[in-house]
Amino acid sequence: MGVTSVLREDHVRVVTMDYPPVNALPVQGWYDVAAALDEASADRATHVVVLRAEGRGFNAGVDIKEMQATSGFDALIGANKGCFAAFKAVYECAVPVVAAVQGFCLGGGVGLVGNADCIVASDDAYFGVPEVDRGALGAATHLARMVPPHLMRTLYFTGRHIRAAELVPHGSVLEVVGRDALDDAALAVAGEIAAKDTRVIRAAKEALNGIDPVDVNKSYRFEQGFTMELNLAGVADELRDDFVRTSGA
Repeated sequence: MGVTSVLREDHVRVVTMDYPPVNALPVQGWYDVAAALDEASADRATHVVVLRAEGRGFNAGVDIKEMQATSGFDALIGANKGCFAAFKAVYECAVPVVAAVQGFCLGGGVGLVGNADCIVASDDAYFGVPEVDRGALGAATHLARMVPPHLMRTLYFTGRHIRAAELVPHGSVLEVVGRDALDDAALAVAGEIAAKDTRVIRAAKEALNGIDPVDVNKSYRFEQGFTMELNLAGVADELRDDFVRTSGA
């Protein structure tokens, strides 16, 4: 259980998240994801990263139960900083990041995937940002990289999910395959990239980040400010308690 990182002989580094039962990452988990991506950046033998997960779904966001079981604001602040570090590390990874998404990809999962360079998904994959139901804001920055503006707002305000297959026409998901073919599909596109001259690919990644119209780090940090306001107002704590109670904790 946790985050593992394995460098294959073809220069593809596979980073795997495994936090049963639903891959809701604890505070340390987000920092571990960031550390794995930072390691990939520093390792010249790594030409591309595949970010994947074990289990029913790719990522269920932050571990709200951990947050509500912790007194004070340490877990809340830790989750905020940890998510920021992980999303930033994916975006700023010196090599391209291919996300392999199965099942649910929610909240912080969208933060990771939205900052990736390529998304491959299984046919049961879906995405959503339920933050408003938890008294928080965040990941709109990353959802906006996956869908057009008005659709992003509708999904954000309603908390609705969108299937991976619906994102293929938008160009944000490269392809949708059966779950048993997901790893192979992600490794196939990663292998294409890994076969290129890594010096050129690393320069290309930096160049493409440099021409992005939105600074994703500042944009997400701005969102987080409103999350802190909602926490100080007591709204977020109330809604998180409701979530823990209704989820059977």
